[in-house]
Amino acid sequence: MALISQRFATREKLILVGLYLSKYDRLGLQRLGFGSFTEAFNVIGYAMGSRPASIKNYRDEFDPLFPNRRKGWHKRPLRRYCLKVFEEYKSLDLESFAGLVKSFFGYDENAWSEVQEKEDEEESESQFAKRLITGLTAEQYFQSIHHNLSEFEGYSLENTTRLGCGYDFRLRKNPGGDFLAVEVKGLKERTGNLSLTPKEHQLATALRDRFFLFVVKNFQESPFHEIFSNPLSGRLQFKKRETLTVHISWLTRV
Repeated sequence: MALISQRFATREKLILVGLYLSKYDRLGLQRLGFGSFTEAFNVIGYAMGSRPASIKNYRDEFDPLFPNRRKGWHKRPLRRYCLKVFEEYKSLDLESFAGLVKSFFGYDENAWSEVQEKEDEEESESQFAKRLITGLTAEQYFQSIHHNLSEFEGYSLENTTRLGCGYDFRLRKNPGGDFLAVEVKGLKERTGNLSLTPKEHQLATALRDRFFLFVVKNFQESPFHEIFSNPLSGRLQFKKRETLTVHISWLTRV
């Protein structure tokens, strides 16, 4: 789809999400795997590095144009830049529009649909929201507030999420000096289960007081966080779980 390959500025992405949620309402929420508008505002807002209220405001901007129970910003005309987006994308069907929104976070709807079994479709919808919460959204939440946290005051931040080093962020006060490692986890509700990979557990064991587990909770209502320094020696109780995985590959000789 040509739409997926386009590049969008952050504001245009926010506007498009607002248009999508206004036009497709609760059906649109379900297609992305969200249980409520509040959850969608929180998760998508933080994932985009913006305020959740921005998503809500853009949804309300378009509400007078669609037959839903909300009145939205009906006492003033649609802003010009929102009208431009509306005219260009108002005709997108649900599947195409949901795929466009997912593409903002690196999810290729077309590539997935080519290999996806039909019985997996419902599960894949819920997985999109879950993966945002446990990954990008929680990480962006941390990046947005870390400078206000006493534990990390005076530290510079390096994003290591793509380096596979066993933690998401490295913080230093002095170049070349000792660093703090922060692994970020996200939960939809106020409580829930979380796990450490073998590499994360290894780093937590080695770094001890310099390893932090930063857990963002309750994205479905109002997100808040807890910080666990040296998590393997605190009040958290981790239980080792072993699973057997069968890896299949196809070999050839050339």
